[in-house]
Amino acid sequence: MDILEAAERYITALAAEDAGGHDHFHALRVRRTAEYLAAREGADARITALAALLHDADDIKLSPETHATLANAVSFLRGQGVPEEEIGRITRIISQISFGGTGKTVPDSIEGKCVQDADRLDAIGAVGVARAFAYGGSHGRAMYDPDEAPCLDMDAETYRKHVSTTVNHFYEKLFRLRDLMNTETARRIAQQRDAFMRAFLDEFYAEWNGER
Repeated sequence: MDILEAAERYITALAAEDAGGHDHFHALRVRRTAEYLAAREGADARITALAALLHDADDIKLSPETHATLANAVSFLRGQGVPEEEIGRITRIISQISFGGTGKTVPDSIEGKCVQDADRLDAIGAVGVARAFAYGGSHGRAMYDPDEAPCLDMDAETYRKHVSTTVNHFYEKLFRLRDLMNTETARRIAQQRDAFMRAFLDEFYAEWNGER
């Protein structure tokens, strides 16, 4: 079996119970977008694709017990006979792409930049809106509370523990992502997706307030 097909099957099984926007379809979308960016940025396609597929295998929200060691990703890659040098490249990418409150961590490889951009692009636009509300609903969070202001400029620890409404999440993270893209290709895509989210919230507020 091809290693990318094996990785798809692995992440599908690992994320089978997720209903909050980090399911295997998220990993597949990130892979497709990362490969699209890699082809335009001169990145290694295989390393990019594997890092994209496995980027949430040890996410702190989904697998806190393996987050520090990336044990799930490492175990899978070793089981597939991937050389240790490549495993190191892939796990370094995975460790560098998280938003972490400020979102200012920049991967030190072009492959990492493509994966980070792809992951962030999947958090904005129409799919991003759907994922935000899916995550909020699955964690018992309110859609919106006009009396609760967003909390801005959180550090990584505060961001991880912070609980807020889904609408506040747009201001705390999603609207920041457009300006945090690494590649020119991703920046162009992000412009359109960011505009969609802003139009969505304009409509949301109008309907919430009974204006239309």
